[in-house]
Amino acid sequence: MSESPLRVWQEREGALLRIRLARPKANVLDAPMLQALDTALGGIDEMPALRAILVDSEGPHFSFGASVSEHLPESCAGMLRGFHAVLLRIVEAPVPVVFAVRGQCLGGAMELVLTGTRVIADTEASFGQPEIKLGVFAPAASALLPERIGRPNAEAMLLSGSSISADAAHAAGLVQAVVADPEATAITWIEKELLDKSAASLRHAMRAARLGFAETLRARLAELETLYLGELMRTHDANEGLRAFLERRPPKWEHR
Repeated sequence: MSESPLRVWQEREGALLRIRLARPKANVLDAPMLQALDTALGGIDEMPALRAILVDSEGPHFSFGASVSEHLPESCAGMLRGFHAVLLRIVEAPVPVVFAVRGQCLGGAMELVLTGTRVIADTEASFGQPEIKLGVFAPAASALLPERIGRPNAEAMLLSGSSISADAAHAAGLVQAVVADPEATAITWIEKELLDKSAASLRHAMRAARLGFAETLRARLAELETLYLGELMRTHDANEGLRAFLERRPPKWEHR
């Protein structure tokens, strides 16, 4: 196991930044992973030749999502705000962010992917927001998923907690390609479509394409944090569901 939860490096004479989740097999988005992501993304304004960011993972799965233990009442406020800050960094990134996804991409990991410019998945990938099964909901996905795949499809995923296959995700518009080797396909797309562009022009095009998106998302996330922290986490069932998961037992819902 590497000391850092991420591997970060540059390629193509600074045109491509590679970020790899490096704590397989779960690649959990816990506090150290989020801090490492925040640090990696925080340096991109000092990379004038940068034209794309590729995020992928070690191991058979992209990520099982956020740390459930960090969702407990004593830590969830800091976890949620820190996670949302990372999502906003990606949304506000000055260059396209491409995700290459293998295996399971669940919960907070799927929320992370929803902020990207393009998602390329392997044939065995699956995507899901299982938070409702733990008695909670996915704040960022509640804002991002309807825009990506339409409200009916998004609500079906958010309210059931069921996962969908890579092909179903492609059909819905969540994924832009399903291939045997998502990393190689992502690099080929970046080389063909982005690397011959002016980095300065590309940054302005990204700003134009996402004009108002970050501002709207920031406001929505603030409202969703209030709903999650101020209302949901005061219910019996939200706390019961999280503790039942950590204790590896079925939850005992009291519907309150």
